[in-house]
Amino acid sequence: MRVWLLLLLLFPLSGIAQYKISGRVLNAIDNKPINNASILLNNTTIGTASSNDGAFTLQNVKGGKYELIISSVGYETYMGSVFMETDNIDLKTIKLLPKSIVLSEVNVRPDADWFAKYDIFKREFLGSSKLASKCKILNPELLNLEYSKNKQVLKATTDDFLIIENNELGYRIKYLLQEFDFDKSRRMLFYGGSTLFEEMKGTSSQKKKWKKNRLKAYLGSQVHFLRSAVGNRLADEYFEVLRLVRDSSKGKGMFDRVQYLIKQPLSVTDYVKHTDQRTLFALQFKDCLYVMYKKRRNTEANAFAMNLKEAPKHEASIMTIKGNFAAFDLNGVLTDPHSVVNEGIWATQRVAELLPVNYEPPID
Repeated sequence: MRVWLLLLLLFPLSGIAQYKISGRVLNAIDNKPINNASILLNNTTIGTASSNDGAFTLQNVKGGKYELIISSVGYETYMGSVFMETDNIDLKTIKLLPKSIVLSEVNVRPDADWFAKYDIFKREFLGSSKLASKCKILNPELLNLEYSKNKQVLKATTDDFLIIENNELGYRIKYLLQEFDFDKSRRMLFYGGSTLFEEMKGTSSQKKKWKKNRLKAYLGSQVHFLRSAVGNRLADEYFEVLRLVRDSSKGKGMFDRVQYLIKQPLSVTDYVKHTDQRTLFALQFKDCLYVMYKKRRNTEANAFAMNLKEAPKHEASIMTIKGNFAAFDLNGVLTDPHSVVNEGIWATQRVAELLPVNYEPPID
């Protein structure tokens, strides 16, 4: 589908309607209803189970693009895209194919280098922050790990959901890893997959800690920035954006390339455009966006990594848009994670800092 860029119409996120997604889950062979199937929206806490007649309803869904996941024991998992815009959605019937069960030989002798590869994976996937140190992958044996010594590239996938307990944010995460590529020599990382969040049970003091940590993870994040841009609240939310110019014709590496900041702050209309879909927006900018979160100071490590002379002292990230534009929805989520390259603080944030897309910060 072609998306046309139109005049930007900014409006606050508050007051945006919420909708319902409904349907029925059937066996694709005999058309009989499947009860107790799990129906969830990827990367959210929104989920339910089908009733005896296979019917389900997902409540309180904001506008945006979502991945619908339906799973049931003995059936192939269904994954499909749903775009919420101006009305409730009735998916009618969704049919699941029974799974062919094949018993494969179990290899009880792990790769001798598996643990070394796993250490790299865990550090890059979860991160190296304080939050990451409290995260646990409960079933790492599901990982398929491949490392090329010549290219210094680690690849990983899973055939089933990794179970991750984030004891600092209070989430139990199910992560079906579809892609993980870490280029050690270039320090480049990309990963993606289907994610399901479940609230962990805890004491009142634990819930208070989780609430505080979730807010801290949200503030200054890319999601926070994109939501603030849509609501035209960048200044109110302590963001400021500058133009970063890079001359790719000079310099061979990141530490000798020619780059400089233009200190005049950009307006949101310089780089965010509305599209022909009410809940879909587009980032469009020929240079790099230097995004500052002015409530925190930049770390020495982050400042050194970006190698910018006379850079402001605020916490910063750099966003480079690949192609003509990068689309994102009202939730502040990019529809294609490959459409941008992040540097700075956003590039260091991993699964340990991940929040469900329906997370809303508490109102003071």
